[in-house]
Amino acid sequence: MLSVIVFIFLGIIILVLLILIGVSLFLYQVGVARHKQAPVTEDKLPPEATAADFVWVAKQPFEKVEITAYDGLRLCGFYLKAAVPTTKTVILAHGYGGSAKTNMGAFARLYYDDFGFNVLMPDARGHGESEGHYIGMGWHDRLDYVAWIQYLLQRQGQDTQIALHGVSMGGATVLMTSGEDLPAQVRCIISDCAYESVYGIFTHQLRQMYNLPAFPIMPTASMICKVRAGYSFGEASVVRQVSKARTPILFIHGENDTYVPTKMVYPLYESCQGAKELLLVPAAEHALAFEVDPSGYRQKTLDFLYTFIDDTRLAGQEADASEGQVEA
Repeated sequence: MLSVIVFIFLGIIILVLLILIGVSLFLYQVGVARHKQAPVTEDKLPPEATAADFVWVAKQPFEKVEITAYDGLRLCGFYLKAAVPTTKTVILAHGYGGSAKTNMGAFARLYYDDFGFNVLMPDARGHGESEGHYIGMGWHDRLDYVAWIQYLLQRQGQDTQIALHGVSMGGATVLMTSGEDLPAQVRCIISDCAYESVYGIFTHQLRQMYNLPAFPIMPTASMICKVRAGYSFGEASVVRQVSKARTPILFIHGENDTYVPTKMVYPLYESCQGAKELLLVPAAEHALAFEVDPSGYRQKTLDFLYTFIDDTRLAGQEADASEGQVEA
């Protein structure tokens, strides 16, 4: 009788473990494994992209550029030289499951048309035209962005002034990058609706989408991620990286964001020990702060850039200033 009870007990334990492993593998497959991305058309755009931005990107003479990541992956980016020669360059970071040209058109247009910047838009590893079988969630991507910064320094010289601007996972990516040893040419960072940690955002999504608890699924999924993708959810902490940052940071978040809850911006802001500012956009849902309040977003971004990057002004003002110098 005792042996039967032990057998049943062991059977239940094995069944529970199999279910746990199955659910954790599913979470990895859904959340971390590279997604198959269908071609994006003008009538099938993500919420933060507009048809006008999509058409604008298609008309620009972007140069496809490539670098090799620290682990040998081929990473692709798209470079657009400013209409008027300048030392100012922005590196844009797109969100989860997207791509540079699809998701970052509005921001490329803002920096190129309005601010007169050179624009570099990388496709994150596991996205777009870049190689990779997994999504780095900003953790391994932070090292990729350090490499993109070095690419710009080699291409444009030591006078280059660089801003990083990311949205959603891209926002987390530039914040994770902030904790690395960055060159002085990286003048400022703008992060829009970033999460505080990979563990935190996956825990939130697990509850929101599947109504499942974090324990014991998250620790098991994290171990699977460590084996398959080379990082654990716990080590990928945005807050910890921001606490080491010495580059000025502008934090932006929509007040109606439930996908990456607005409350996540506060520990990020508080952990930053350097120059920092915070912009909360009323009524803005996830990744829609710029769309909801374009003039306010644009002005705050311009003011922040102007504080840390020389000769930052609206493109029209820059042209007027040049004409004034000629006349003098």
